[in-house]
Amino acid sequence: MQIILYIHILSATAWIGGSLLLFALGIFLRDKEAQNNVYKHLGPLYGYFESVWLVSLLTTGTLLYIHHGFSTVFVNAMDSDLAQTMIRKVIMVAFLTAITIVHMIIAFKTHNKTRTKLQNIISRGSSLMIFFLNFIILWHAIQIRSML
Repeated sequence: MQIILYIHILSATAWIGGSLLLFALGIFLRDKEAQNNVYKHLGPLYGYFESVWLVSLLTTGTLLYIHHGFSTVFVNAMDSDLAQTMIRKVIMVAFLTAITIVHMIIAFKTHNKTRTKLQNIISRGSSLMIFFLNFIILWHAIQIRSML
């Protein structure tokens, strides 16, 4: 099970690291043409790269969930800190996954095209939500690991 945990941590590192890179590019590349060129070339590659890591996170997270018997914790100790922290993390991961799917649909649908104002708002808003949720989920993961 150690290898599963290692892959889960590696996947989280790649997922969050990629998010940090694109967030930094969005902030520090002030030239809109340069920003568009970077996203035009990096965007699709990043989307596929991050999809692999997200699937890996969901798969390894599920395996760790099963291995550690969290379903038993929910049945026998629903009021425990461990169960409550795990519930919050699972809800946030589900929300993050849904937001990521919406973001990727818009990104792939509008690649090399001009986005509508609504698509732009949803895309940028979802990026920002993904960015912050990553750190909240990471904090919960650290809390869960310390409880085990």
